[in-house]
Amino acid sequence: MSEHEQLYPQSYRRRHAARSTPNRTWRVCADVQKPGMLRLKRAYEPSGRADGHRILVDRLWPRGLSKEKAAIAEWMKEIAPSTELRRWFAHDPEKWREFQRRYRQELRTRDDLVREIARLASRGPVTLVYGARDEAHNDAVVLAAVVRSRMRLNVRAL
Repeated sequence: MSEHEQLYPQSYRRRHAARSTPNRTWRVCADVQKPGMLRLKRAYEPSGRADGHRILVDRLWPRGLSKEKAAIAEWMKEIAPSTELRRWFAHDPEKWREFQRRYRQELRTRDDLVREIARLASRGPVTLVYGARDEAHNDAVVLAAVVRSRMRLNVRAL
């Protein structure tokens, strides 16, 4: 038994073997430019080339952020939750399930905008930009799920 085998049990080597493949780096880089990529990113995080088409999906512009620094290609205020829903939710995780239900219902009336985002994402990388601090409980998470399901439906229809 080699020194490496003594230091690292077989279960560890098996789990990490796939991570050390020589083509792994290439595959990760290739995914960045792959059509159908839909990402989420806070507006306060620096933009990158891999972001592709950046769409701000909040009704309000992120506080203290200049337009140059935000590097937003498009601001879709209309697809954001209504003012009433946004105020009711107030980023309270206790209201998350009900917020998702209500926002999905609102998105049904804005299907043209959902289709537009799905169309853009099918052609290249798209990043949905949002200003909320909570990365798990915000409107962009719900919107991304709706857009991804729309993209799957479009693929099946072909």
